[in-house]
Amino acid sequence: MSGGRIPRAFIDDLLVRIDIVELIDSHVPLKKTGANYVARCPFHSEKTPSFSVNSNKQFFHCFGCGASGNAISFLMEFNHLDFVEAVEDLAAFAGIDVPREAAVAAADKADLQSLYDLMEQAADFYVQQLRTSAAGKQAVAYLKKRDLSGEVAATFRLGYAPADWQALTGRFDQQALLAVGLLGGNDNGGVYARFRHRVMFPIRDKRGRVIGFGGRVLDDSLPKYLNSPETPLFHKGREVYGLYELLKTNPKPQRIVLVEGYLDVIALAQLGISYAVAALGTAVSQAHLELLFRYTPELVFCFDGDNAGREAIWKAMDAAFSVLQDGRQIRIMLLPQGHDPDSWVRSQGVGAFSADLQASSVLSDYFFDHLAAEFNLGEMEGRAQYVNKAKPYLLKLPYSIFKDMMQARLQEISKSAVDVSDKTARLNYRLARTPQKKDSAPPLERRTLAMLVQIPSLIGVLEEQGVDWDALDFKGADKFKAILQVLLAEKPATTGVLLEHYRGHPDEGIITQLAAIKLEAGVEQEFSGAWEKLLEQGIDARFNRLLAKADSGSEQEKEEFRKLSMHRSRK
Repeated sequence: MSGGRIPRAFIDDLLVRIDIVELIDSHVPLKKTGANYVARCPFHSEKTPSFSVNSNKQFFHCFGCGASGNAISFLMEFNHLDFVEAVEDLAAFAGIDVPREAAVAAADKADLQSLYDLMEQAADFYVQQLRTSAAGKQAVAYLKKRDLSGEVAATFRLGYAPADWQALTGRFDQQALLAVGLLGGNDNGGVYARFRHRVMFPIRDKRGRVIGFGGRVLDDSLPKYLNSPETPLFHKGREVYGLYELLKTNPKPQRIVLVEGYLDVIALAQLGISYAVAALGTAVSQAHLELLFRYTPELVFCFDGDNAGREAIWKAMDAAFSVLQDGRQIRIMLLPQGHDPDSWVRSQGVGAFSADLQASSVLSDYFFDHLAAEFNLGEMEGRAQYVNKAKPYLLKLPYSIFKDMMQARLQEISKSAVDVSDKTARLNYRLARTPQKKDSAPPLERRTLAMLVQIPSLIGVLEEQGVDWDALDFKGADKFKAILQVLLAEKPATTGVLLEHYRGHPDEGIITQLAAIKLEAGVEQEFSGAWEKLLEQGIDARFNRLLAKADSGSEQEKEEFRKLSMHRSRK
């Protein structure tokens, strides 16, 4: 599939074509109960079904864990896919192709599938060289010196890149080799093999496709490690080494350990610790962490305890604070000086290593302790410096209970009031998370908006009548109006389509919560009356405010007051 942006109109049409009930039932057997279909939630353990799917809304919601969304959201969560992958899978389910607005320009626009095929063949070539070539014996000797078995080498498809500069060009298309980074170009217009006389580590995406390589020298030459460059297939800031192998062993690990190198991952896997991955020669990014949190609620940074390891962990703090939210945890495990994960496990044993992981510092403790060692908290100036260093990190946290607790901890340490809240994010979070009290109806404005979100065709009623925007006067009216304007402009066919419009938007949580509100039957008949009542309440609220300032108001306000008085007298 060629790359490029997927047209919005196609995504909306795809969501209309697909019946979410049929899609989810193909993954999780559903049982019809009233207007909905139910099952035990696939996203958390439960004995009583609380996972509900509604065909009219094209929306799923779990009343136990809160998971919810449309067909694309389900595939992303259930199959651990990114957005584009989920759209492609959904299109395949519908039996249609995904159009693109722009093709990827690489290797004269070579088809990406042919590049994947090339990388697969290159990986096979390197494996063959390791097993059969005379020079490959040096690589085998190196792996044996690292106590790696033939079995684990086969699992990770380790290979050997020969020293011959022409080893690849005689077998594969030169332009394609340049596109995937196996060849490099020089200033004279010539080409060269990027990897020579190195142990080769194929980097596979979560689907098992080879997207890049890492190579380690067998002597003292530099650089010791070399990675594929950025290519149409490989983006090192978004991929980690070992994830495919990890997920084959355990699709939903309790935790994932993030280590520094390829050999750390492989050595740990050989010793039975098959839940480690490594960043690919770059700093840990937000994209890395978001990728890993799709599969586990807990990450452990396991780095060497030297200065380089400590610096690497601190560099990861920006990314870590950007993704931490309720239900996610990051731990920090610094190894003793002179040890890497492989040597530490071999010296202590797998049981002791697992216990060390359990006892490792949670990120919050590590963060505050690290800063405490940097500043003198016995002095006011030191505490001020402490706050100035800590506050930018806390500001990156998404609004959550965890953020509130981190702010409280900072205030306790600094003995001062510190505000790291984003008031808009806080409001949206609470609107999205506040549960509806059992057996109590939501407020009128919330119920009215929920009707529109769950039955978008009701927007036609407002188009016929026209919307008196001034009469929408109540607490939260600005947010109400903003969502109403989107509904009028987009005219979504279903709730699922509306949710897609709000994907990644600050109000996404509010829309999801409105979609999950339980409404009684006969909403269509109730809507007009609810809308009129909402307008009347707004007019009354505005009238009462103008009445309170009848003598001191402006001429415009006095004129508005007279008009509202006439309106009320005609009721």
